[in-house]
Amino acid sequence: MIKNKTIIFIHQNFPGQFLHLCRELATHNKVFFISKQTINRLPNLTLIAYQPNRSVNASTHPYLTTIEDGILHGQAVARILLQLQNQNVRPDLIVGHSGWGETQFVKDIFPDVPLLSYFEFFYSAQGADVGFDPEFPSNPELRFHLRSRNQLLLSCLESTDQGISPTWWQSSRFPKAYAPKVHTIHDGVDTTTLVPAKKPSVTFPNGLTFNGSVPLVTFVARNLEPYRGFHVFMRAAEKILARHPSLHIVVVGGDGVSYGAKLPEGETYRARALKEVTIDEKRLHFVGRIEYDVFRKMLQTSDAHIYLTYPFVLSWSMIEAMSSECLLIGSQTAPVEEVIRHEQNGILVNFFDPDAIASAVVEAVRHPKRFQDMRRAARRTAIDRYDLHGVSLPRQKALMQDMMG
Repeated sequence: MIKNKTIIFIHQNFPGQFLHLCRELATHNKVFFISKQTINRLPNLTLIAYQPNRSVNASTHPYLTTIEDGILHGQAVARILLQLQNQNVRPDLIVGHSGWGETQFVKDIFPDVPLLSYFEFFYSAQGADVGFDPEFPSNPELRFHLRSRNQLLLSCLESTDQGISPTWWQSSRFPKAYAPKVHTIHDGVDTTTLVPAKKPSVTFPNGLTFNGSVPLVTFVARNLEPYRGFHVFMRAAEKILARHPSLHIVVVGGDGVSYGAKLPEGETYRARALKEVTIDEKRLHFVGRIEYDVFRKMLQTSDAHIYLTYPFVLSWSMIEAMSSECLLIGSQTAPVEEVIRHEQNGILVNFFDPDAIASAVVEAVRHPKRFQDMRRAARRTAIDRYDLHGVSLPRQKALMQDMMG
């Protein structure tokens, strides 16, 4: 157990990937968390809000906007660290997300304090998200922008003592010279909470209820956008609903854009998709973002969960669905293939093939007994490799203890 230490966390979206670590550590340690202004709160820690002192200059070269933004974020965090230093706060460990430049100057202020960095994604013009989907071609100059953007990550890789990345594929994207520093440790899924239910039922905020009387298929993304295959999913949904007369589909997610190109003001990928397909909207339900308990019950009730993604960051929701013994139908893309073995613990489908996706879903719904072993194997995978309390937290804390020891 880590006790009587002073630990500083840095992440602009409190608490982000550090939620469970903070809950574990705040009880027996002095924990500070530096973040942007937020209404989120956790007990037993000191939350310190920061704000960059200005926005990126409009005249900055386009290749340098991300770097300037990162320096502005790093500067704002550095000023708070200097204040803490002047208040005689001497941390035993600093843990920070590397993605927005917030940890740029940590080692300049506390050179002797170990820094553990969370590395989510190293950008590249080849072999990952960029250029993957021919329907959304990238600007040829994006490759130059990405190389410049990676300068922030390279700076952090150089200065950090150790790093964490959540999947092997994401870890493998970082330059080999830094591989010894980057440990593959998933954020973890609470498999004791995300369990199958004997009598599953879910009621959404609008009163819509499912209790097993009709087949239910689910799709989840933070935002409904191409990076998470929403455009392909909608084409598959059209076929699924046409082939199965009583099946319903619930779609969870917002209308913003988390990843990739923004749309013109007032447009959404959902509105675009609905114009493209002919679909029974009485059986396709957009429920927006929902509370976690509703989400948990939805996965328990779902007969099949569709998860599509570009070769990019893996969503927690995929592992959460598996933990709930929900049949996972996932895209044949990295890092999904790192988790799913086809017809062993889930079904892999071609990301670009709505017909294959629809066929897999309809088959699963019509013959559920055929997939019982697959569902159980999915939960076993979640427990053995991604369990929060049995795997992820112990490995994270062991690394932190080693760094402080």
